[in-house]
Amino acid sequence: MDRIGVTELGYIGLDVGDLGAWRALASDILGMEFVEDAVGARLRMDYWHQRIVLHQGAADDLRYAGFRVSGPETFWGMQRQLKELGVKFEVASPAETEARHVLEFLKLEDPTGLPVEIFHGPQVDYHAPFRPGRGMHGKFRVGAQGLGHMIIGEKGIAASERFYREALGMRGSVDARFELGGQSIAPMFLHCNERQHTIAFGIPGSSKRLQHFMVEVDTLNDVGQAYELARERKAPILMDLGCHQNDQMVSFYMQTPSGFFCEYGWGGRPSLAQSEYNVRGDVWGHNIVDPSLLG
Repeated sequence: MDRIGVTELGYIGLDVGDLGAWRALASDILGMEFVEDAVGARLRMDYWHQRIVLHQGAADDLRYAGFRVSGPETFWGMQRQLKELGVKFEVASPAETEARHVLEFLKLEDPTGLPVEIFHGPQVDYHAPFRPGRGMHGKFRVGAQGLGHMIIGEKGIAASERFYREALGMRGSVDARFELGGQSIAPMFLHCNERQHTIAFGIPGSSKRLQHFMVEVDTLNDVGQAYELARERKAPILMDLGCHQNDQMVSFYMQTPSGFFCEYGWGGRPSLAQSEYNVRGDVWGHNIVDPSLLG
């Protein structure tokens, strides 16, 4: 059987303790549309009903991650693949799929216990144009590349790599080896579409499931505007503007009200057909502004 692979990181769910602070970040600085609902709120970045779901809760961490497959045929194929690999999963109930605003999804866990959802058929609201929380020069770069990427925790890189590569059909490799806080690291970066990476792990220093998530815009002016707004509103900035070597993203990092970070970027290059690596994380910039945020 040919390997079935997910096509994008479609949505994430977060447990957050302070919805008001999240609204100020997501709407006023990032430019997302903030919509209150029964569980807390949902954040829109395009025509999709939701890209990030904020659940009122004390954990302040990643609650689940939803990865898309193309349709019913690949959804059934994914179930066969998971069974062959011995990966346990459940098919979500109709009530659960309605709550996620998808046609169907599977519930499983990665090796760390992170709830993973594999879905098809997201609700797309073409009748409800995306309304950014602040004026934007452009728009979010989503579409076939999904909502962005995320860096997550792991309990052994090999186990996480095997899960995301074999069970979810992702591709990629180590593409950076560098020093971080006096420690040599070699993170694993995996992709499932043209975005240079959709998920990565192997970066130490976080006690949370989620180290950071990244969203991308299609104009550099929106990154600059968000950076200025973050500084004006005294949002905690971890790293200043800079350009990564691996995905060549121009971005900055700020701390969210939940403690993990958000990378806001522009200009990422596509995923590569052949592997390469670098020995320095950045082309320029991304200097640590506030080391205390690293804990």
